Amino acid sequence: MIDKPHETNALGRILLDRIRTQGPLTIAQYMAECLLHPTLGYYTTRDPLGASGDFITAPEISQMFGEMIGLCLAQAWLDQGQPTPFALAELGPGRGTLMADILRVTRKVPGFHDAAHVHLVEASDRMRDSQARTLAGLAPKDRITWHDGVDSLPQMPLYLVANEFFDALPIRQFLRTDAGFSEMVVSTTMDQLVVGLVPAPANPALQARLADTRANDIVEICAAAPVIAQQVGQRIADHSGLALIDDYGDWRSLGDTLQAMGRQTYASPFDKPGEVDLTAHVDFEALLADVPCAHSRLTTQGVFLERLGITPRAQALAERLTGAALDDHIAAHRRLTHPGEMGTLFKVVALFPKGAPPPPGLDA
Repeated sequence: MIDKPHETNALGRILLDRIRTQGPLTIAQYMAECLLHPTLGYYTTRDPLGASGDFITAPEISQMFGEMIGLCLAQAWLDQGQPTPFALAELGPGRGTLMADILRVTRKVPGFHDAAHVHLVEASDRMRDSQARTLAGLAPKDRITWHDGVDSLPQMPLYLVANEFFDALPIRQFLRTDAGFSEMVVSTTMDQLVVGLVPAPANPALQARLADTRANDIVEICAAAPVIAQQVGQRIADHSGLALIDDYGDWRSLGDTLQAMGRQTYASPFDKPGEVDLTAHVDFEALLADVPCAHSRLTTQGVFLERLGITPRAQALAERLTGAALDDHIAAHRRLTHPGEMGTLFKVVALFPKGAPPPPGLDA
């Protein structure tokens, strides 16, 4: 399988040189370079969020999303006995909009802010600066800590949200053939990047997928996602808490879901590396397979938000709006909840202590 040549830019030329000297890149290696290259990576060179960016996440669409998430976290904290202190954490916080809405809506929950210490897992210095500006005045500076990874989160009760975090983790892709699986890699021909195939290494996860795949099916594996979920789950198992994971994907990976987004339009993942966002659908079955705590059933975002009361909240906010502002508000509610938009594509799952009830909006 050989793909067509793709457009080359500065990062593309660096990758071409690397491939010539070291051999083809896995899709995971290619994604990591495109997103996190120190000088040309997507996340290290730009702010991709918002109406003027490349994509808009749920917190940027409407404050209602963060309000529902914040109240869900606060109710779980109350139900678990109001542990003090606790870590209020977010993975991949973007501009800090979601955490800001969480802090704003929980301000009147007695004791919540007194006990909360904000912890943000963010690799980009550019985004850390943006988060600091967004959260200014909402939490004391000495109670906001940034982390490069989940492993350094404190050993204490953890109330965490990960919204569109796992979809940006690098994946490897494998094509089912008559002989088993071959790995899809990024190679070069005529001084341009192309996608090709190499023999797949032995992998128990691939062997397990022989039973439910057929020739030309593509299976994606994200090695990092289950490790992160296990680290989060271990803190919850040891200290109590809750993790809300909201992302697009499904229970089991099947098909090519690697996609690129630039200026809010889809592009080829292999054109202009480093200049477009790269994501892939989350395999929730693999993500949750070995978590050491309980987890909820996978639930669509629309159902989750409706159970938490987003429609009554939308109606209350609408009473103060007219004209274009009201139209935008109605459109935002629809975008977050409607099955034809984010309501079904995005899924929500929670991690919580064994023996504890699931959080509001989700079933065990």
